[in-house]
Amino acid sequence: MAHAEAHAEGQQHPLGIYIQVWVLLFVLSTFSYLVDYFHFEGYLRWTLILLFMVLKAGLIIAVFMHMLWERLALVYAIALPTIALMVFVFLMTHEADNTLLSRGIYFLGLGGS
Repeated sequence: MAHAEAHAEGQQHPLGIYIQVWVLLFVLSTFSYLVDYFHFEGYLRWTLILLFMVLKAGLIIAVFMHMLWERLALVYAIALPTIALMVFVFLMTHEADNTLLSRGIYFLGLGGS
């Protein structure tokens, strides 16, 4: 009975968590801009940019899209296909590199034989 009443009223989250997430998003955005300000180059630059991007996206999904308070089954239903897609993209990227190398060897005679 209490569960039905709480569900009918709606779920209330403390305002403090939203303020903390806003501040954390501001800090992560500042770090992201500092990567360009300090002129990081190469893999370090892209690693930091992607790391800050993923952290900000995770915070937004967890708090502002209320995934933090959802059932675990729903979180898995959304997260697992996304992770699987990222794994497949990673695998296909390496397969594309292998194909490009094979074509270079065959068509340009880079094999040395």
